[in-house]
Amino acid sequence: MKIPWFLAGSAVMAAALIASTQAKADDDDYSGGHRIKHVLLISIDGMHAVDFLNCANGVDGVNGGEPYCPNLAALRHNGINYTAASTSKPSDSFPGLMSIVTGATPKTMGVYYDVAYDRSLDAPAKTTGNGVAAGPCTPFALPTGTTTEYEEGIDLDKTKLNGGAPGASLTDGGIASIDPKKLPRDPAAGCAPVYPWNFVRTNTIFGVIHAAGGYTAWSDKHPAYSSVAGPNGMLDDFYAPEINSDVVALPGVTTSEGKSCASIRDTSADLTAWTNSFDNIQCYDTLKVNAILNEIHGKTHAGGSGRVPAIFGMNFQAVSVGQKLIEANVGTGGYKDAKGVPRSALLGEIEYVDASIGDMVNALKDTGKFESTLIIITAKHGQSPIDPNLYKATPGKTGTGTTPATILASMLPESESPLNPTGIGATEDDISMLWLKKGADVESAVDKLEQNAAAIGLGQIFYGPSLALNYNTPGLGPGLDPRTPDILVTPNVGVTYTGSAAKLEEHGGFSHDDTNVMLLVENPAIQHKSVSTAITTSQIAPTILKALGLNPNDLQAVRIEGTAVLPEVTLDMGR
Repeated sequence: MKIPWFLAGSAVMAAALIASTQAKADDDDYSGGHRIKHVLLISIDGMHAVDFLNCANGVDGVNGGEPYCPNLAALRHNGINYTAASTSKPSDSFPGLMSIVTGATPKTMGVYYDVAYDRSLDAPAKTTGNGVAAGPCTPFALPTGTTTEYEEGIDLDKTKLNGGAPGASLTDGGIASIDPKKLPRDPAAGCAPVYPWNFVRTNTIFGVIHAAGGYTAWSDKHPAYSSVAGPNGMLDDFYAPEINSDVVALPGVTTSEGKSCASIRDTSADLTAWTNSFDNIQCYDTLKVNAILNEIHGKTHAGGSGRVPAIFGMNFQAVSVGQKLIEANVGTGGYKDAKGVPRSALLGEIEYVDASIGDMVNALKDTGKFESTLIIITAKHGQSPIDPNLYKATPGKTGTGTTPATILASMLPESESPLNPTGIGATEDDISMLWLKKGADVESAVDKLEQNAAAIGLGQIFYGPSLALNYNTPGLGPGLDPRTPDILVTPNVGVTYTGSAAKLEEHGGFSHDDTNVMLLVENPAIQHKSVSTAITTSQIAPTILKALGLNPNDLQAVRIEGTAVLPEVTLDMGR
């Protein structure tokens, strides 16, 4: 009997799951004889198309003009490089990831941001770790609406690398670390908590592949990203050490470049999150790299008995940190200029990721799986601005300017309003997504924003018909979407709504730097080609299914939105 994937959070439960599936010991059985039997999906969060161009070709002022990502450059020889690939809009990690695995845009999958708002749900039973306040929920009554959080704040203990899961090992809490009392509740379902996988409206490649008999695995930065399973989906192996936990020593962990993590590498950093250090983030990412290496060798992420997955992969956070971090007394990340020439801190992160991917490729070759594996390397999001001269923190530490949510604070629900001193805050990065409280007038809100255009660095406002072009009509009731924001503000390039002085870039918005990411599809049977046709990362999902000999139409998003397979990928594309 199959154990439901959501019970497989701990190492003990994962072992039980593997034992229960030994009848399918041959990991290639499900594939029906197709050449491609495995897909390794990698997201290098923040990796622009121009980053790949520069590191693979070399650029003046870095590494003597020679390539500085030799492993990625080598993959390009048998790969299709899509130079005009666009992420989801908004380009936040949560919708960015879910677009890749569902084939959907936010309007269909219902995922707009890791912290967003839903008019049809009620507050959690317990205040989240980041401040979404607890509130009432009456079964089958009209909802009051609530901010939805799907990041570290729903962990039992967000300060722990294992998320606080009872009895878990140092790094491995998995699904067991999610606190159901911190999840939003659905009054229409008797106030049941809405788990991450059920928050997504459409199915995913993991669900389709598992249903066809394929073994599925994923590693990511939050337990909340178990959302990749999708509603009623299954994951055979899930690993998600909490990235925003306290930094700890990792005995036995060594990066692909030979750096030991047995003691904390950067003790001078702010140790309340792995993302606060150029060195420490590499140790964190290496946990997931090791999980992939184990899975390539037919083990579980923790090294137990398993199968080589049909679909597996991970995200790298190192490049994103290298792009935007200013680490006191250590260095400044980001770029030297608008050409995308990396500063030394970012260069080090790109080299680290490249070495890690090199280890994965070598493992595939050593196990005889390289020719039967399709490797897809992309990014959930980009980062903006590349040009360091354009960055403008608003209001920043100097208090210059303000944010759209601050202008409209009295018109927003309490859980979204900056007037709430203990709340999680509004959904703002280099974008502002605004859900108005019941009875607030959208036209009046837009007028206020227009009157303060200079202060908020206004680029464009989307509402009414301009919003409806790409999203469902916002509201609560028949024909309306409870998750669509009323107003979406994209500021001028470089403007980021933050009070922090510790970053250089951010993501979430619609700009070219936010959305134009690398996308490389590789297999030894592919002839190298560069494709400049505009495509989206949502096309990855149906491409993966077709490469494995499965039907892309099994994805709900393909049927609803008509999401196409990526052009030029003709390798053994099955039925």
